[in-house]
Amino acid sequence: MTGPLRPAFHEGQVLAAADLSATVEYARGGAARHARHLHEWGIVEGLGLVTQPRTDPLTGVRHVEVSVAAGIAVDGTGREVVVAEPVVLRESDFEEVNGADQSTDEPYPVFLTAADREPAQPAGPVSCSGSATKTRVEESYQILFGRLGDERLAAEQQPPAIGDPPADPPVRWLVLLGYVHWADGHFSGVETAARGVAARFAGVRADTVSARSGALTLRTGTETQEGEPALVLTGGETPNLVFGLYQGGGAVAPLMTVAANGNLTIEGSFGGRMSAGSTLVTSGTATDGMLLPLPSGVTPEQVADGRVVIHVHLTPRIPPLADSALFSPVEATVDADRRVRCRVRVYNPSVNWKQPVEQPGAVDFLVLATVAATNGGG
Repeated sequence: MTGPLRPAFHEGQVLAAADLSATVEYARGGAARHARHLHEWGIVEGLGLVTQPRTDPLTGVRHVEVSVAAGIAVDGTGREVVVAEPVVLRESDFEEVNGADQSTDEPYPVFLTAADREPAQPAGPVSCSGSATKTRVEESYQILFGRLGDERLAAEQQPPAIGDPPADPPVRWLVLLGYVHWADGHFSGVETAARGVAARFAGVRADTVSARSGALTLRTGTETQEGEPALVLTGGETPNLVFGLYQGGGAVAPLMTVAANGNLTIEGSFGGRMSAGSTLVTSGTATDGMLLPLPSGVTPEQVADGRVVIHVHLTPRIPPLADSALFSPVEATVDADRRVRCRVRVYNPSVNWKQPVEQPGAVDFLVLATVAATNGGG
């Protein structure tokens, strides 16, 4: 198997159409392999589904007009798909694919795929032979509606071989843009995700990311927005790692900071998995029938599978009594579900001198959650 062929020229060579086409294809193939292997395919910029409210002039039904915003995507073959201006989705195209479906609240997927077309106007002069063959190809696109569940097709697509150029039509690669709702013969809304599948955005494959300014920032949006999270790694004289939230001026208010010496500073509380040999405690007051809480950071699953052992201590509380009344606990227990069983007996001769009264009581509780230490003590 040969590698990519790079065109080479010499003085006096007669250049055929194939020679010039090979020059274009060599550069195009290199760009596609770069996009395919150094990046994750998906939406690069724009291409969101945008709605505008409308009213059907015949029926008075309110609906929305859906358009695809201008933008760029790179498909899984490395081909760039450019939508130069907004495109209004045609309801007739949707009905052609899904018009026979029963009415449903489920959204339908919308895909973008590459398409080659001949330009509307010839570019450049006609050849000396008088041939009317066009000398340009418009790298265009096609917007397709899928059936319910077709969003899975995007994830099942397989990339071409390592050295292949970008795929040209009729080979089709689907880029999911989002979903549309359909009701009463019109579009009624849009979604970015449905049935666990969301519109896919382009990413990068890298083992090393370096910053020239001495600070590297990761954030969840293309623009800084107040209240959104950010992760900032800084070098220089005071290197540290900061996780925080953006403030109004674009600065990051630290919530957690790791200094160069390993010191960790956090603004909130700390919780997480219990380490071997550790103990967590919670306490309070509970009445008969209440479930005792677990210490913060302990889950019922950890208790159920034996990773954490629970110890409970109960102390019956003396209820408010008259001076002549007597009190004695009858039961103060907790069952396997951590439900308190507390009964007390109160004898008040001024109310009923014949016999005491049994009633629900309250307890002070102490719940300890422990993890056994290993043989090494850690």
